[in-house]
Amino acid sequence: MRFDLTDLRLFLAVVDAGSITHGAADVGLSLSAASERLRDMEAAGEVKLLERGRRGVWPTAAGEALAHHARLIRRQMAQMRGELGEHASGVRATVRIAANTAALTEFLPERLSTWMAVHPQIDVDLRERQSDEIARAVSGGLVEFGILSDAAATAGLQLRPFATDRLVVVISRDHVLAAKKRVTFADILDQHLVGLAGGALQDHLAVQAARTGVRLKVRVRMRTFEGICHMAAADVGFGIMPETAARRCSRSAKIAFVRLADDWATRRLSICFRTEEELSSPARDLLEYLASSNQRRLSER
Repeated sequence: MRFDLTDLRLFLAVVDAGSITHGAADVGLSLSAASERLRDMEAAGEVKLLERGRRGVWPTAAGEALAHHARLIRRQMAQMRGELGEHASGVRATVRIAANTAALTEFLPERLSTWMAVHPQIDVDLRERQSDEIARAVSGGLVEFGILSDAAATAGLQLRPFATDRLVVVISRDHVLAAKKRVTFADILDQHLVGLAGGALQDHLAVQAARTGVRLKVRVRMRTFEGICHMAAADVGFGIMPETAARRCSRSAKIAFVRLADDWATRRLSICFRTEEELSSPARDLLEYLASSNQRRLSER
């Protein structure tokens, strides 16, 4: 069996996503190239690694064994790169991270830019995912650590506090709801929404609506929170976003915002990882910096 590192990385991504299409996208391969690699892996080993069904794919017993060893190999490779990097000069390193929408848009830009400015030889492969996907990616060794909400299942992972994210409803200043302090998600589900053009937050809202048996009435999708705020200010529809984003937007757009009262709308964000020993040296340094920056902000309040 001659599996290269790309084969193993692809196989783990497919198992983690439960989909060849999504797994291929995660590792930067076309669907046809990924399918061919997987077929070649099964042919080379003369063993079936994946069961294929209408709702996706899942590993066979042989596939589970391969996934276990692939995770060990990936962690050992990360440790090797980290240790060699400590002795090398001019060698670039990459830290792989996954984060949800709130962390990616509201908290990481400031904190990450400061760290990266003093580490010019380190690149960061940063991906936006839903919190449950992040936990699976960390467990599977697809990323070194992730930043997710406390709603995700994180059994077997270690957590460090990162930030608190509160979702709010953004409306025009003269809207009848502007006088309220809190509203529930159910209160606004019959209203038109201005959504994000993709992203983990929009997926999260769609899941919450589906749990109540309702489909979101998205009137238009914008690429930024600023775009959503300008639409809400013109009464095009409601927006839902992190409170930090709404406060920032309120300086330039004529909006008001009201906190969502639902429990899931107040999320404690955490950094999750398997063990510190399994992190590469750059990843360990970045994790400590991000965790300590949260502690500094708490102490300054």
